[in-house]
Amino acid sequence: MNKYPIWKYAIIAVALLVSIVYAAPNLFGEVPVVQVSGARASVKVEPAMQADLEAAIKAAGIALSGVDAGEGQATFRFADTDTQIKARDLIQSKVPAGYVVALNLQSATPRWLQALGAKPMYLGLDLRGGVHFLLQVDMKAASNKSVERYLGDIRSLLRDKKVYYSGLAREGDRIVMRFREADQRAAAQKLVEKEMPDLVLREQEGAGEATITATVKPEVVKKEQELALQQNIQTLRNRVNELGVAEPIIQQQGADRIVVQLAGVQDPGRAKEILGRTATLEVRLVSEEHAAGPGQNAFAAYKDQPAPFGTDKFLDSEGNTVLVKKALVITGDRIKDAQPGFDQRDGRPVVSMALDDTGGRIMRQTTRENLKKRMGMMLVERNSTTVLTWPVIQEEFGNRFQISGIGDVQEARNLALLLRAGALAAPMDIIEERTVGPSLGAENIAKGFRSVVYGFAAIALFIAVYYALFGVISVVALGANLLFLVGLLSMLQATLTLPGIAAIALALGMAIDANVLINERIREELRAGMSPQMAIQAGYERAFDTIFDSNITTLIAGLALLAFGSGPVRGFAVVHCLGILTSIFSAVMVSRGIVNLVYGGRRKVTRVSIGNTEWHKAGKAA
Repeated sequence: MNKYPIWKYAIIAVALLVSIVYAAPNLFGEVPVVQVSGARASVKVEPAMQADLEAAIKAAGIALSGVDAGEGQATFRFADTDTQIKARDLIQSKVPAGYVVALNLQSATPRWLQALGAKPMYLGLDLRGGVHFLLQVDMKAASNKSVERYLGDIRSLLRDKKVYYSGLAREGDRIVMRFREADQRAAAQKLVEKEMPDLVLREQEGAGEATITATVKPEVVKKEQELALQQNIQTLRNRVNELGVAEPIIQQQGADRIVVQLAGVQDPGRAKEILGRTATLEVRLVSEEHAAGPGQNAFAAYKDQPAPFGTDKFLDSEGNTVLVKKALVITGDRIKDAQPGFDQRDGRPVVSMALDDTGGRIMRQTTRENLKKRMGMMLVERNSTTVLTWPVIQEEFGNRFQISGIGDVQEARNLALLLRAGALAAPMDIIEERTVGPSLGAENIAKGFRSVVYGFAAIALFIAVYYALFGVISVVALGANLLFLVGLLSMLQATLTLPGIAAIALALGMAIDANVLINERIREELRAGMSPQMAIQAGYERAFDTIFDSNITTLIAGLALLAFGSGPVRGFAVVHCLGILTSIFSAVMVSRGIVNLVYGGRRKVTRVSIGNTEWHKAGKAA
């Protein structure tokens, strides 16, 4: 009567085996590693390069635990973080330009398990340690950048169409165009309205001049601010990828903030430097007409004077004054690749640039028309602009060139990374920063592990005492449920956080509730005089509807948390929803299978070990 077909036992056995295989990697912990990878997808770590680095590490007397190669990168394993940092410094001095050297932590899972695709769960910031940043995006700067772009577009449009104006400037959030002739004003208004529908134009009459004031539509400003926020998020992702961080959390918070969580980062200073900088490149022509002569002191006369009309005044890396034209040649948006290197003539650090097709065409035309004149390469950051170099254009060039004037090798690496990852659409400030040390993360793991173990032990003890053999079977099913849940989380490569551990503890309590419903139902059927075999069958069948309904309603709540929550709430919701599914399977399938193994093979069962009902039946028989 209570016998399972072979295929159901096969399903349970396969589920247990798969869960054991995929949950096992979580037992092996992590080891510190140094990863060497190409800065671009096309750049690979070749076997010869890996062998050279391995030999250099051993020659330096640094203990190497092992080397892994795959997906175009090399990973060197070490016993502790001190050895790891020493090896990182050595490797950085050996690898050529175009490669990224990053500290990381790697699972110590045996190779045969890795070959099966078994990996441990990712640990969140609160468990693994790392850094948390909250960044505020300067939306006003994004709006200003938009106005500046429209100002340049209007200037180019009127020049190309030969519409003459007496003045064109930005005043706050407005662009003001001044004309001496009415027909020129009318032509300009018609052109701008046609080519730039996102602008609102207003006419004003003045003394001897006609004026058109252009402002960006509010809905366009809002849309561009949203796009600036999304571009910043994408740029941050590009930068974090080059830091070698697994499973980073980079997401929007509110209308103008971005949360960045980098679990396992062992160099928070470098992470802060890379994420917080807003560096981009601007190329402008030097204002030769204002130069007093050749050389680095050509603009010394303007050191304490304002910049002449149509120019901007900046300092170069040596503190010399430089006047450059306001018109931009290209910006960092045109950069396709940037790699650190060394100048072959003097050995100083440089960054080799590669532009896209449009940027290359603009540079080629500009350099052809301005031979023997100077061009300024400027690094633009949040509150400062530095002219890295302003050499004389000796010959025409296009897509590829170099910029020099960089302080040291590390600065060249950082600058190349920033330019390669893309320009930020708007400046950002770090308004909150938290660092969770590995020791605190290990303490959180230990506390979470103890809470689950103690909770499981307390539940197991109570259920085993109260329901006797059926209680023991429920405990075994509960253990299977925990195994299924951990195995499933590992298969999905979910990120486990402290709220996730809380969800596991909650899932255990909810899972045992299903077994309580089944056991109590069997007791009721026995008290009603039903035979033990029929009571077992009826108990499982009649309790299933209640179990299913209660779990489905809880699952709906969990899905709502998953859909509308963020951060720790989503982490809790993922474990919660998966725990509900595994608890239904373990309570109904696994426990029923064990009960059928114990009682299903007997032709006649007179007593059932299910707590006080067992005593009641025995007493009644006496």
